Amino acid sequence: MRFHRQTRRIFIAPALGLVLAAAMTACSTSSSNSNSSTAPTNSSSSSAPASSSSSSSTSASAASQITANWEAFFNSSTAESKRLTLLQNGSTFASAVQAFAASPLASAVSAKVDAVKVTSATAATVTYDLTAAGQTVEKAATGVAVYQDGTWKVGDSSFCGLLKSGASLMNIKVPAACS
Repeated sequence: MRFHRQTRRIFIAPALGLVLAAAMTACSTSSSNSNSSTAPTNSSSSSAPASSSSSSSTSASAASQITANWEAFFNSSTAESKRLTLLQNGSTFASAVQAFAASPLASAVSAKVDAVKVTSATAATVTYDLTAAGQTVEKAATGVAVYQDGTWKVGDSSFCGLLKSGASLMNIKVPAACS
């Protein structure tokens, strides 16, 4: 029975790596395809951190939005169209997101954000746990969130890192944008 558990874990972990693709920073902490917009100048309507005395409350607001969006991206009940809006340059990765969503493993994966560290007005580091079928497969993984088009999103560098690590197992082609 122990052998069976280890075998299952060996096969589930890479598949979940693909799910983490949107979240982990296996490649780097910045994207080579970075089209991030700058944060709006009106901080009252923005979740991006400000450089004033309200910075800590704005950072808390950003962390809250990052947490909600990160967990929604990895939630199997989130519509594919919504997932694309939660991924940096999401339309570039539509076919990869669609292929993953079609996988039977996709319904068993979720992420829980443990911590968010806002590092600039347009970037944050996310620490999270990845689970599959109720088992933690990645504890304290790190990823990048970016502020783009008025929304905190899963960084495409994180998504590409996961795609590269699990694409062959999931039978998904790594998009050229990940090169």
